[in-house]
Amino acid sequence: MTAKFKTTSRPGADRYLVGVPSGAFVFEEGELGTEMYIIQEGKVEILQKAAGESRQRAVLEKGDFFGEMSLLEDLPRNASARAMSEVRLLKIDGTTFDQMLRDNPEIGVRMMRKLSRRLREADRLLREAGAEASAAAPEPTAPGEEQPASPAAERLVHERSGMEFPLSSFAETMVGRRDPVTGIFPDIDLSPVDTQRSVSRRHGKVYRRGGKLYLAEEIGTMNGTFVNANRLVKGVPAEVTEGDELRFGVVGLTLSMGGGGEG
Repeated sequence: MTAKFKTTSRPGADRYLVGVPSGAFVFEEGELGTEMYIIQEGKVEILQKAAGESRQRAVLEKGDFFGEMSLLEDLPRNASARAMSEVRLLKIDGTTFDQMLRDNPEIGVRMMRKLSRRLREADRLLREAGAEASAAAPEPTAPGEEQPASPAAERLVHERSGMEFPLSSFAETMVGRRDPVTGIFPDIDLSPVDTQRSVSRRHGKVYRRGGKLYLAEEIGTMNGTFVNANRLVKGVPAEVTEGDELRFGVVGLTLSMGGGGEG
């Protein structure tokens, strides 16, 4: 038998807060869901059944939200959520969710990005399936078609840890923090050096244009993006070059335009 928690109603704003003991399920895969949750304290793991067993898809911490898809789609839960420690959750129903979107647009932006990523992934899979079915042999690349270049020489260097983050070989490099639940996997994941979780999931983007590099802040970023201590205006790219300090939230990195690091 799986452990389930009981919701305790409280007066005032605290009536939306619920406590869940370690090991108990917030909800289980296949259940009907009419609420989503925001973690106030503790950790929650997301589990999904595959090949007859539950597998961990993600571990969520303070500030993360989950369960929103059942609230939006009015469909059964497609995964289970279980407390990894004693947790406190903010429980959001449909009415509260509507007001929350009005007051905190970042939540809506993150959800739209998740849906957009799902559509792009579905489109990619359809294209690959069509190509495999129709092509008996590899076809030549069409003129002008974008292809991955050799590994980029440009990189962001975190001086304190010594970690290096190479830019993508494509025209754009997304910098942020990975989130398996919403399907966000930036080209550069700063989670290992972001101990304060100050970096947004899609925080900023480095562009290649005409042989130059530019940095722009993404919509929904909360803690700011800086070039040499100057905060960027959202949506306005700033040119960056060798030795510039690029700061995402509280994470500062130095842009290197040279070759690889020392062997």
